[in-house]
Amino acid sequence: MHVHVEKDHTGHQSLPEAFVEAAATYFKAPTDRLDVDETAAYYRERSMAAVVFTVDATTALGHRPNSVEDIVAGATRNNDVLIPFGSVDPWAADAASRIRRQVEDWGVRGFKFHPSVQDFDPSDARHFPLYEVIESYGLPALFHTGQTGIGARTPGGFGISLALSNPMLLDIVAARFPGMPLIMAHPSVPWQDEAIAVATHKGNAYIDLSGWSPKYFPPQLVQQANSLLQDKVLFGSDFPLLTPDRWRRDFDNLDIKDEVRPKILKDNAVRLLGLATADEGVSSTS
Repeated sequence: MHVHVEKDHTGHQSLPEAFVEAAATYFKAPTDRLDVDETAAYYRERSMAAVVFTVDATTALGHRPNSVEDIVAGATRNNDVLIPFGSVDPWAADAASRIRRQVEDWGVRGFKFHPSVQDFDPSDARHFPLYEVIESYGLPALFHTGQTGIGARTPGGFGISLALSNPMLLDIVAARFPGMPLIMAHPSVPWQDEAIAVATHKGNAYIDLSGWSPKYFPPQLVQQANSLLQDKVLFGSDFPLLTPDRWRRDFDNLDIKDEVRPKILKDNAVRLLGLATADEGVSSTS
């Protein structure tokens, strides 16, 4: 549910080099990035599918992203394993029209936002027109929440504000736009209880489990994933910063009920993304 493609076919990266190096240091990950076709090959080898995207933070970073169109074209070439999400700069004057173009002309299946990196308050009514367009297509919006490795341990964190990624800001969005599935990315440290409250209260709110090894999941998240939220939590790795191999290995040792595991690993995402219905016999193991 959560895979970054941070390099396009020209080699241009979505983040300034200093940001890439800081995140790689934080996650103890390599600085080399895969393009969309390399990402597809990586996931195909593992018999996995992946939701892929970049983040357009042009205004906040003064750095253009890698090409969303390039990602979508690559996902089309590799549609056996890749599902493309779009991205728009929320501060762009034509952001709403960009959303329409990415849906109608390019065929994206959802949108990714990173409030901290894009430097915007997702609950600010100035951005509601963007959600109105996404909701009109019935597509999901995926929002980064909680801590971020981008800018971590640097002076001032590169100016990135963690407060913009508090999941309580998304409660307002979920309430105002009930027809837009809203996915809160990552265990929302240090606001895990807030994320659980939003996901429990709002029928259109979900949590993806990317960005943290399962062995570090807050205990209340594991408890709720096993019970009230078992139909609303989604497997995601945050590749390339965290590999699906490590995530799956640590998830195998997590105290999750046998009947809940296939929901988290595949079934919940299949339903949310409209890939198939339960009565069509979708396997939960591939």
